[in-house]
Amino acid sequence: MAGHSKWANIQHRKGRQDEKRGKIFSRLAKEITVAAKMGGGDPSFNPRLRLAIDKAKAENMPNDNIERAVKKGTGELEGVNYEELRYEGYGVAGAAVMVDCLTDNKTRTVADVRHAFSKHGGNLGTDGSVAFLFRHCGQIVFAPGADEEKILEVALEAGAEDVVGDEDGSIEVITAPTNDFNTVKEALESAGFKPEFAEVTLKPRNETVMEGEDAAKMQKLLDALDGLDDVQAVYTTAVFPA
Repeated sequence: MAGHSKWANIQHRKGRQDEKRGKIFSRLAKEITVAAKMGGGDPSFNPRLRLAIDKAKAENMPNDNIERAVKKGTGELEGVNYEELRYEGYGVAGAAVMVDCLTDNKTRTVADVRHAFSKHGGNLGTDGSVAFLFRHCGQIVFAPGADEEKILEVALEAGAEDVVGDEDGSIEVITAPTNDFNTVKEALESAGFKPEFAEVTLKPRNETVMEGEDAAKMQKLLDALDGLDDVQAVYTTAVFPA
């Protein structure tokens, strides 16, 4: 796995997301609305909403936009009724892909997702076909050079499930995908450790290293899926050379 670096791949993924910043506010607003609809409009009692609002603020989303999205979810303002959908499939070289969507038109969404897979060398699978290859968890990552011993101490005391020091020097904290994520993240931030990446995610249990032409083809598939209006997040076992 020469050139394979977990830190480099996280930076790569963040960079691809930053290129699509025009879609970020729309996605965040959808997530806030759905979270508020499912768990109420008070983030103190709704972990999903709290996480969505934290992400929105990290992206400098205006407070008015956040409040409007919450009110659409709680019914105080008229809004679209979104349905949560998850699609599973395989990309180039057998790399697994999970696609989370929020949509008001399921027929349109599945057609768009299927087309993206088929156009770029992938296959849309059935429910459960690749889900077992991912772990639903909280993931908090610190840049190389952070104090691993202190992060380990703070994270485990706050309820983290695991702390992993990677070969590239980055530090990865794993939590349950529940209140524990926010608790651990806040404890680390209070101790002076600002993560470079922190979210509840689908973490691959094993990775598929992409190289050369396969890497380019796989990236096109991921970009095509991520570019769809109804797609909220794309997860994959594929990792790319540093």
